[in-house]
Amino acid sequence: MDDENQTPDLVPDNRFEAFRQAEALVENRRPLDALKALRPVLEAEPDKPSVQLLAGRAYFHSAQLNHAERAFTRVLELDPADHYARFVLGRTLQRLGRLVEALGQLRMAWAMNPVPEYQDALSEVKARVRLQEG
Repeated sequence: MDDENQTPDLVPDNRFEAFRQAEALVENRRPLDALKALRPVLEAEPDKPSVQLLAGRAYFHSAQLNHAERAFTRVLELDPADHYARFVLGRTLQRLGRLVEALGQLRMAWAMNPVPEYQDALSEVKARVRLQEG
């Protein structure tokens, strides 16, 4: 099928522009608008890790944590070596109150890429788990 017969939302150039617009909206703290911009890209390319990761970030920042969890989990199904997806999945699980699960994801993220942000998150969740255990 040539580009002339595709709907505008499905033309690759339009998807790229929509993706970039959604990225900018997430960066500008407008996650709901980002999700609207990203919708045609999600529909056209649901198995693309970068698309799921951006959707997950938008869901996370709009407190749609169950959707965020699903998006980040999908990224990891597609690319198990994505340390950032593990980190944000861990943060999502933390916000959902699932600290033990969060701890596992944060440990893996930190082992894959030992940056201070990951270490700080890991330390925070470890401390909360210890408090809960008494």
